[in-house]
Amino acid sequence: MALFRSEQRSLFGEILDWMLTPLLLLWPVSLALTWLVAQDLANKPFDRALEYNAHALAQLVGVQGGKTYFNLPQPASEILRADDADTVYYQVTTPAGIFLAGESALPMPAKDLERSIGVVQLRDGELRGMDVRIAWIWVQLSLPEPNLALIQVAETREKRSVLATEIIKGVMLPQFVILPLAVLLVWLALARGIKPLHLLEERIRARKSEDLSPIHHKDVPLEVVPLVDSVNGLLERLNHSLATQKRFLADAAHQLKTPLAGLRMQAEMAQRADAKEDDLKLSLQQIGRSSMRATHTVNQLLSLARAEGPSALLQRTPCNLAEIVLDAMHDGIDRALAKHIDMGYDGMQVDDREVWVNGNATLLGELVRNLLDNAINYTPSSAGAPGIINVRLMADPFGHVIVLQVENSGPGIPEEERERIFQPFYRVLGSEVDGSGLGLPIVQEIARQHGATVGLEDAHPRQAQRGVVFSVCFPTTRAPQPQV
Repeated sequence: MALFRSEQRSLFGEILDWMLTPLLLLWPVSLALTWLVAQDLANKPFDRALEYNAHALAQLVGVQGGKTYFNLPQPASEILRADDADTVYYQVTTPAGIFLAGESALPMPAKDLERSIGVVQLRDGELRGMDVRIAWIWVQLSLPEPNLALIQVAETREKRSVLATEIIKGVMLPQFVILPLAVLLVWLALARGIKPLHLLEERIRARKSEDLSPIHHKDVPLEVVPLVDSVNGLLERLNHSLATQKRFLADAAHQLKTPLAGLRMQAEMAQRADAKEDDLKLSLQQIGRSSMRATHTVNQLLSLARAEGPSALLQRTPCNLAEIVLDAMHDGIDRALAKHIDMGYDGMQVDDREVWVNGNATLLGELVRNLLDNAINYTPSSAGAPGIINVRLMADPFGHVIVLQVENSGPGIPEEERERIFQPFYRVLGSEVDGSGLGLPIVQEIARQHGATVGLEDAHPRQAQRGVVFSVCFPTTRAPQPQV
């Protein structure tokens, strides 16, 4: 039963519900149990009086001349019946079952009950439509069988009901005062208990939008500390994300300044009055190169932003990694041939069972293309000394991973710069490669989105041109079942 219900759940109402609902439901149960206990308490003193009367009447039964007699003096009879609330009845029956004295209509005990000599027993019964309480005792007489006389004493239940009612009143009346007071105290205690939550709400509401500092645990209940810690963790991640975005935008603006400035300068040079035809052609070539560089930088920025998108929005399906790698190599073969680079593939084929990974085919293709572009850009090559790029795709059945390797015959990467090359816009010092410095950060981010790891090492440590091998380890998945 919900006593406090609204469209939006209230913590105050929920706690109050769970505290007051059992209390209000148990109150009638408590009254019923109190009534039963009151009945038992009301019966005990009157039952003892009935037992005493039964024993007293048993002393008045005897045998004379072989016959059973019952001698009840008149004063004792008057005392026995003297009661202003209830009526007392008695009955004496001879061993032969003949009514001897008292009230003949008093019901006999059940025949299957054990006849305990000298022990008073109690039962409830009915006499002329009235509920009565009966005490009976079997008395052994000095007669041949049968020799057990029955003495019964009965009393109406008026005094018992009155006493039970008084007990119930004595219990119920204070509860009518205590219960509302208990509800009020619970309400006040709960309101005081959740007051720190309101104070915490006010502290958070008073914050400025740019304030992402952690929330202090001051005046916060222990039960709310994990929630505050979670919010602090969220604020820390948000602060880091905002700082990354600001740094990213600053770096992007810096990277775009160079090609844009080149475009403006070449346009101004082409507009000079004394510009010759050769100068115009050269300016147009520079403008085209700068525009291509700016376009490449923008595309890389968009790829990095897409790769850094929320993991929840990443649609994952079984992907054939060999097919993705071969497609990416096909797209880059023209650039490799233009630089006289020998690019080859070795490893698993499209129809192998172990070649499947769970991920996003578009992003995986972007990862492979950036690795190939990086290898093509940084591999020295000429017609007389062609460079070499080897792409390998291998399965590790024991580690349950697929390893993609892209190896080039370039100069290699110094140890001290291997961590920094994965930072946006960073390029190895001394290289004259025209690039944005975003390819490897895109590779690392896409790999992270797919639960993969990126590593690099020297391809030929003992040679002058050490080269470099980039390795990406993907967790494997089962091949999709063919549709019938």
